[in-house]
Amino acid sequence: MLSRMIVELGPWSWWLLGLILLAAELLVPGVFLVWIGIAALITGALSLVLWEVSLWTWQIQLLLFAALAVISTLLGRRLLGTDRTTSDEPLLNQRAASLVGRTAVLAEPIAEGHGRVKLDDSYWLVQGPDLPAGTRVKVIAGNGRNLTVEKA
Repeated sequence: MLSRMIVELGPWSWWLLGLILLAAELLVPGVFLVWIGIAALITGALSLVLWEVSLWTWQIQLLLFAALAVISTLLGRRLLGTDRTTSDEPLLNQRAASLVGRTAVLAEPIAEGHGRVKLDDSYWLVQGPDLPAGTRVKVIAGNGRNLTVEKA
């Protein structure tokens, strides 16, 4: 049934596929099906022009569609993928990185390169040179849940 419909529609089957993909983009978030739909519409436009050419087989059409889908997706990601807006809070969800430059007192000594420090209301695992508890340290780097410190 589907193959019969494609044969009867001829080059318009690509247009139909493109419109279905563009409509599906409304239901599926992510701006991905748009680029594949555009590739189908371009293939449909070429099919209208080249339908009677003997070289324009379904295999060539499918290869062209696949190539256009990849190219349009890559171009679309390049155009829309980068967020060029700057935030007034660049470290909002990077808690450890936001602590870089602060000083604190060691809650537990740094032994064999590992210890703990209390900053605000949280205890943080720290890495650095061996130092006794109560030493004032400065945070020089943050990596996930661990902070790297040096003697202040």
